[in-house]
Amino acid sequence: MNFLYNAGIRLYGFGMRIAALRSDKVRRLLKGQRDAIPYLSRVIDHTHGYIWIHAASLGEFEQGRPLIEMVRRKHPEAKILLTFFSPSGYEVRCNFPMVDAVSYLPLDTPARVKEFLDTVKPRMALFIKYEFWGNYLQELRRRAIPTYIISSIFRPSQIFFKPWGGMFRSMLRCYTHIFVQDDNSMRLLSDIGVYNVSVAGDTRFDRVTDIMRERSDVPQAEAMTENSDLTIVAGSTWPPDEEYLLPYFNAHPELKLIIAPHEVKTDRIESIVSKINRPVVCLSKCTVEEAANADCLIVDCYGKLSGAYRYGDIAYIGGGFGAGIHNINEAAVYDMPVLFGPNYHKFKEASDMIECGGAFSFSDKTGFTAAIDPLVSDSARLAEAGRAAGHYIREHLGATQRVYTALSSIIESIN
Repeated sequence: MNFLYNAGIRLYGFGMRIAALRSDKVRRLLKGQRDAIPYLSRVIDHTHGYIWIHAASLGEFEQGRPLIEMVRRKHPEAKILLTFFSPSGYEVRCNFPMVDAVSYLPLDTPARVKEFLDTVKPRMALFIKYEFWGNYLQELRRRAIPTYIISSIFRPSQIFFKPWGGMFRSMLRCYTHIFVQDDNSMRLLSDIGVYNVSVAGDTRFDRVTDIMRERSDVPQAEAMTENSDLTIVAGSTWPPDEEYLLPYFNAHPELKLIIAPHEVKTDRIESIVSKINRPVVCLSKCTVEEAANADCLIVDCYGKLSGAYRYGDIAYIGGGFGAGIHNINEAAVYDMPVLFGPNYHKFKEASDMIECGGAFSFSDKTGFTAAIDPLVSDSARLAEAGRAAGHYIREHLGATQRVYTALSSIIESIN
């Protein structure tokens, strides 16, 4: 890449070292990057060619997981390396059994890129959704390593489509092929001369359907909701979300609530408990019998939310008053309507689900009440909205198979 890009990457690396003085998360990231090459030097088996799959964080991993699992099922002999940029992905999935090695990705400087690729010698590279590291992409192309990105989505506001975005447009041309979620993304890329593109859809739909079929039970949630007329499941909430949700719950004794805050720190849990005036228990500390006598169950541990959605009738998805909403598909797959705040426009599925009547957005108390009241008071309206949400999910299945079919001949040639 050019001088300005490399200077920016080095400045970013310097900024991380400064941030590490106060942030344990950044310290863990830097240590993981330092340890990556020694670790990979020990575990990579060069008698086999590797498929390298990179996910920025946990959300992108879950998006790519259906493809990883399909490759493993169809090619049990394949060697797969999974890398992460963020500790939130690496620390949760560092022992993921469907791959042969998991590592942090070293920073995108020319020297570290060459060291990484010399160590791994991948035969194929797969990025998930949003990963545009210029030096990695350029070096992969120079080495003629087939390189792909899956489940990407593009918007006119992105830098690729600005007059000054030429350097970033050049990154797109490094991919052997780009699999996008929708026709609009394909048109945008065509307008800037990027034609190595096809519409495959979003693999997240396949992932949430897999989770539903796996049926991860939460006995405490089942006990609390067994005799409930109506249950709200609130996922990945932040304090601004709770300002609307908790007073409404307090005022409606006919409702049960399962709430999973985005952060499960002690002070966040205590804050939620202090705002609820009804019997409340925490998942990690309560028995099934205690949960049966509660009205609210706080999911104060990670990994349980996707299973908890099955016990709900209405879903509230957090993040809509911050950077953007969290995963709405995890809830909608259970045929229930979803509610969220106003910052949803970067998420195609949210706009689509609002249009088909399976989702509702609001920006103030009046809007929240107007969205949720008809669902709570009218069972026919609730069922209709739930069917619309579930139907939308089922309409969008199949992206994983489409991507795999396109890549299968290359995967077979590696092994």
